[in-house]
This record gives sequence, structure tokens and C-alpha cells, in this order.
Amino acid sequence: MSNLKEIASVFFKLGCVAFGGPAAHIAMMDKEIVEERKWMDRGHFLDLIGATNLIPGPNSTEMTMHCGHERGGVAGLFVAGISFIFPAVVITGILAWLYTSYGQLPEVVPFLAGIKPAVLAIIASAILKLGKKAVKNSELLALGILVLTASLAGINEITALLLGAITGTFYFLLKSSVTSNTTNMINPVGLTGLMAYTVKNISTLKIFWSFLKVGAILYGSGYVLFAYLDAELVQTGLLSRSELMDAIAVGQFTPGPVLSTATFIGWQLGGLTGALAATVGIFLPSFLFVWLLNPLVPKMRQSRVLSYFLDCVNIAAVAIMLAVLYKMGKDSISDWQTATIALLGAIGVFGFKKLSVIWIVIGGSLMGYLLYQF
Repeated sequence: MSNLKEIASVFFKLGCVAFGGPAAHIAMMDKEIVEERKWMDRGHFLDLIGATNLIPGPNSTEMTMHCGHERGGVAGLFVAGISFIFPAVVITGILAWLYTSYGQLPEVVPFLAGIKPAVLAIIASAILKLGKKAVKNSELLALGILVLTASLAGINEITALLLGAITGTFYFLLKSSVTSNTTNMINPVGLTGLMAYTVKNISTLKIFWSFLKVGAILYGSGYVLFAYLDAELVQTGLLSRSELMDAIAVGQFTPGPVLSTATFIGWQLGGLTGALAATVGIFLPSFLFVWLLNPLVPKMRQSRVLSYFLDCVNIAAVAIMLAVLYKMGKDSISDWQTATIALLGAIGVFGFKKLSVIWIVIGGSLMGYLLYQF
């Protein structure tokens, strides 16, 4: 029971300040879970990141579930996921109520302008640590560079990751067979589970089913979420495109997973019960996927083929994080204010290594507000 309380406390706290997208969320978890609390070693944490990239759903939210499972079993999985999601859902629900009541959203741009450059250093720190663990040889380094290049060239992140992992696995299998000329039996590890300003009063069951479908097949970023929801809701006449764009914006500037967008849209479609149905629908598949996947990860390491595959997925995942860092840097550092905040964030992260990432986020937010008064 004490473990569950600790899990709830840790992930509720992270859920309140987890701005910056999945790369930032995972970086915060690395700092909090691996470095400070030592719930697992960085190698296993990296394996979980790699495995999470193979299933649908929000990667960083699914990582909270993996971490909770490591600390508190199946109960810990659900406690961690719910605790991380809860702050975003509550904040998004309040914003949805304001939106339906007044037709506009609060002004939060100055605060967000400070958070985005501040979390760059947090992501960079995690990439350095995870990269050291992932780069086991020169071939994996070369693979990471290829995936990074592909991502920066505009190839879809999931496509780049999977192609890199499959290519790398075949390379290492071929190299192994050439050098040893022996054949090892593959451990029988299955791959199953890897792979509106007014409320519209839509049926609660219909809302739940619509978001359950999206949650079960969603890969990729918030832009992919936009495409799925556009097809599911806008093209069927349940939501206007402007309402969908407002909802995606809310998901972007609230802490935690961008999938909290579902709460906002659910409120537009069916009030409070609609918000609850949409939230449960879009997140439920992630809980089930992680529940199935988590026990398989250690077994994957026992298989020669799947171990190679994990190594390649891991280095590809770090390369994707590096590409995200580059793109975020280009987007968020646009003037002397954001450059100053990014520099101060780097000093905080690399100069004061015991400083909690929470203070970096809070400090960046306050600096953003203060600097943009000038």
C-alpha cells in the first residue's frame, strides 16, 4: 500500500508539470524514477521506452504505467497512469466548461513561452544519459544517425523507428551468423500485444466508442491525433473543424498527455458524462496494451532475435528524441527572451544536477511571464 501511495504521489506531481510533449515527459521520468528513486536501472528503462514505441497510444503516458508496474505490479500500473492523466483531465475539463460558457479560452501564451525553452535542457540531459546506454557499438551509433537523418528529413517518426529497428535486426542477425556460424533457437516469446460552444448531447456510448477506436490505433504525435479525430468527428458532422482545432490547442498547452484533448471534445459533445466517456475511451487501450506488454519485455531480452530488435528500437527511439529536441529548439527559441530562458534552463539542469525538474518547469513559466512584460 505504501508503494501505491508513493506511485500516486510521484506521477500526480509529474502530471501537474509535464509540459513539453512526450520527449520532455520521458526525460522527467528518467530523472525522477531512474536517478532519484532508482526503481529500475537505465537499461531496463530504455527497453521499456523501446517496447512502448511498438504499441499504439501516448508513449509517455504508457511509460508512466510501465514504471508503476515495476514499483507496484498491476495495481501500480493503473495507479501511475490514472495519477499522471488526472491533472490534465481536470484542467482540460475546466477549460471546456469555460469554453462552452464564454466561447473563449484563458490567455496562457506568456507562461507557455517560458516553459517550452526551459524543458529543452531536460530533454537534452535525458538524451545524453539514454544515448550512452543505447550506443553499445559503432553499428548502433550509425543506425541512430540514419534514423535521426530520416526523421529530420521529414519521414514519419514511427516509420523511421520501425524501419531502423527491422534493418538493424537483420544486420546483426546476419553478422552473428557469419561470425559464429551457429544457430540458436529463438525463445518462444509471442509478439501479440506489441503490435462547438454548446453541448451537442451525443450518445455517451457513441462518444466512448469513437474515442476507444482512436485510442486503440493511434500512433505518432498530436498531428496524427488531429487527423484521426478529423476523420472520426469532423467528417461525420459531430464537430466543426474550428472546434477541433481549439480542442487540440487545449491539449497542447495543458500539462500531461495531449490526449486530454478527448476530455475537451467529450464535453462539447455530451457535457460531463461525455467528457468522462471520451477520456476513458481514449486511454483505456493504453492500460490494456501495457498490461499485456510489460511482462514480455524481460523475456524479449532472453531471445537473440528480439534482443537485437530491442537494441535497434532503443537507439532509434533516442534518435527520434534528438530530432524532436532539434525541432522544438527551432520552434521555441525565437527571440532574446526564449534564448535567455533556454540558457538558464541549461544552467539549472547541467550545473545543479540535484535540482528537481519541477523547479525548471516552474522557473521557466515564471520567467516567460516576467520577460514578456517588457
